[in-house]
Amino acid sequence: MTNHSKNLPKTDVLSGIQPTGNLHLGNLFGAITNWVDLQNRYKCAFCVVDYHALTTVPDAQELKANTESIVIDLLACGIDPNRSILFVQSDVPEHLELYWIFASLTRYGELARMTQFKEKGGNRETVGLGVLNYPVLQAADILLYGASKVPVGEDQLQHLELTREILRRFNKTHGFLFEEVQALTTKVPRILDLKNPSAKMSKSHPEGAVFIDDEEGIVRKKVKKAVTDTGDDQQEMSPSIENLMGLLHACNQDQYNLMLDAYNSQNLRYGDLKVSLGNELCEYLKPIRESKNEWLQKKEEVREILFEGAKKASSIARPRVEIARKLVGLG
Repeated sequence: MTNHSKNLPKTDVLSGIQPTGNLHLGNLFGAITNWVDLQNRYKCAFCVVDYHALTTVPDAQELKANTESIVIDLLACGIDPNRSILFVQSDVPEHLELYWIFASLTRYGELARMTQFKEKGGNRETVGLGVLNYPVLQAADILLYGASKVPVGEDQLQHLELTREILRRFNKTHGFLFEEVQALTTKVPRILDLKNPSAKMSKSHPEGAVFIDDEEGIVRKKVKKAVTDTGDDQQEMSPSIENLMGLLHACNQDQYNLMLDAYNSQNLRYGDLKVSLGNELCEYLKPIRESKNEWLQKKEEVREILFEGAKKASSIARPRVEIARKLVGLG
């Protein structure tokens, strides 16, 4: 079988993020700090997936503003357009073109079994088609760029397996074009809501979330009000304390080690932990907040970065789509 992928341009890593408002610590430590590290080791492309955001039917002006905001957040956090390709999904039309080719190969039953689809009310007739189909668009996002490594959380592993099934089905049906992809399972903390440690940190519950541009006083106030243990005798560290300790570890390992020693010797005072965490978070977020303020004054430069990013992304994506079109009989 002819290998149509031979000599095509590609990236090593592809990852995307939805434009759903300001970044919080869950986004930062759960994904973005990992991206910043990856761009030092691989050829990376990072995409703001605004087409995916349409599944929630957002207000048009809000979506536009959120897209601009999250690009600035990514730049402030350390995504370097000189080392990585940073672009907006809708600026590269090849995403939708490959999506439709893949959608024609994907079966309803495969999509209906997706856990996230079920969680979003997949048994209701009022659920939008985009909620059902977005794993197919996600597969196109990944495979357009020849990325062999995809940083994903546990909740996305099922979707990545569907991506593999789609690429294998395309290769078998039409000819070998798409190479296998693997999950890049870097250990990252699961950041929980400060007020409700049974749920992930989310912008929909701002009282339990710390945002990267929160002022220092707000950061310390939120940490001070964070839930801790109930006082019950526990054999293992509770989720609430583990969450606070995980955040401290992400900011300053030395301070984390001190607090862990105190915990292991049963000398840890939760007030001390919160003060330490508040201080370290403020120290960690200060340069990010300052950088964000600088980028907010350079919006023309941001637009140029996205324009160039889309050109670079399209130069990688277009050859694959052209070959895919010919293989399925469209060109």
